[in-house]
Amino acid sequence: MPLDADTLIERQRLRRRLTLWRILFVVAVAAAIVAAIGRFGGARSPGDHVALLDVTGIIETDRDREAELDRIAGDDSVKALIVRIDSPGGTFVGGESLTIALQRVAETKPVVAIMDDVAASAGYMIATATDHIVARRGTITGSIGVIFPTTSVVDFFQNLGITFDAIKSDPLKANPSPFENTLPAARAWTQTVVDQMKGVFVEMVDAGRPDLDLAQIEALADGRIYTGDQALANGLIDEIGGEREALAWLTAKRDVPDNLPVVEVTIDKEEWWLAALLGSGGKSLLPEPLTLDGLLALWQPDAS
Repeated sequence: MPLDADTLIERQRLRRRLTLWRILFVVAVAAAIVAAIGRFGGARSPGDHVALLDVTGIIETDRDREAELDRIAGDDSVKALIVRIDSPGGTFVGGESLTIALQRVAETKPVVAIMDDVAASAGYMIATATDHIVARRGTITGSIGVIFPTTSVVDFFQNLGITFDAIKSDPLKANPSPFENTLPAARAWTQTVVDQMKGVFVEMVDAGRPDLDLAQIEALADGRIYTGDQALANGLIDEIGGEREALAWLTAKRDVPDNLPVVEVTIDKEEWWLAALLGSGGKSLLPEPLTLDGLLALWQPDAS
């Protein structure tokens, strides 16, 4: 029995869908095989070298990166670590976790930070875990402080005749909230939390910059940004320069041979492509600053 035109078109569409999913499945299997070979096949280390870790964009907790840093800390072929930072900061815990991981590396080998365009807030926080900080004259750094971003849409929705209600165990539960006015008690307590975490940030800077006394750091830690020149004058960094100066310092001060190759650190990310492929997870399509929540150590000149 001949098939009508609609049936033929629908069958062709079904074949195309099946072909697409077969291709995606083959790609996924191939990627898994390549990842397995990369992970388990061959030696990871290229011999004695200086490792170079790039920290870019918004800083969040990254277990894979921390695991790689722990591997570096125990790898005798890695004679030093350079951390190249180009970040406006991120979550407080993300910066704290990375700082602690870098401190573990610094216990076993020299670590140098290179600041690129921006190394502010949590970007500066992680730099304090290193033995030597190098920045360009035009680098934006500093912004030592903590922010708890919140907003209010109460008046906007009231003008539309829309109100929100919530049954809560206590008035301070989920306050501040965009959907209700911030209570004075909630504002005061949130400020206490922010101030306490700023104190933790200042402690990190104090531990990482022993040439500065606490009073000097507290005077600098008012949220201001600094250029590389200003940071050097204030003792927040050690030198103006880049990778060349960082390597020269390692040779002069830590006896790291000047002929060692610099090898970029690659972080194994074996799950993101599968999550994206299957639609079961992965990053939001929103810009990263809009997806952050909680306490932030983030410089936001264009705060949304």
